[in-house]
Amino acid sequence: MADWKGDDIDQGSIRDDVAFEPENNEPRGHGDAEHKIEKLKHDIEKIKKERQEYLDGWQRSKADYVNLLKRTEAGGKEAQVRGVVKAVGTLLPAFDALERAKEHGEVPAGFAGIAKQLEGAFAELGLAPIGEVGEQFDPALHEALGQDAAKSATEDDTITAILEKGWKIGENIIRPAKVRVAHYAAQA
Repeated sequence: MADWKGDDIDQGSIRDDVAFEPENNEPRGHGDAEHKIEKLKHDIEKIKKERQEYLDGWQRSKADYVNLLKRTEAGGKEAQVRGVVKAVGTLLPAFDALERAKEHGEVPAGFAGIAKQLEGAFAELGLAPIGEVGEQFDPALHEALGQDAAKSATEDDTITAILEKGWKIGENIIRPAKVRVAHYAAQA
């Protein structure tokens, strides 16, 4: 066996910063720490991206939920208004008949009480009459069934007679008022 003195080793190939672990014979040193730091930085960036994706998803879900609550609430209110409008619409002909009878003094005492109850119920529901003599004609609120001659230009397009009351609840028109409208024809 030859005696080894270390003279045959190339001195340029030995590194002072490299140490070998007996278990896996991998070098340990500055390069390994830098590699671990880079790997940790990469892992941190990956985790930040995942966290942002989860946060974005949660925020979208929360916004969807809030929007659903708003739509549900608005839908409930709309359904309530539609129900009231439909119910009032079916009762209006009977109410109109009672009103016409009251105007002519033909309402028996029992029916006068019913008419008063209906008026109270309609008022509680927010039912308001549309159309008064002298107000400006509005095709969104009034249905013109005839014309009357106006004496001056200021009376032009004003209501001269209510043939049938119109009704609305809030901004919802249940029935437009049937009216006669003044028309001014300038003398030539």
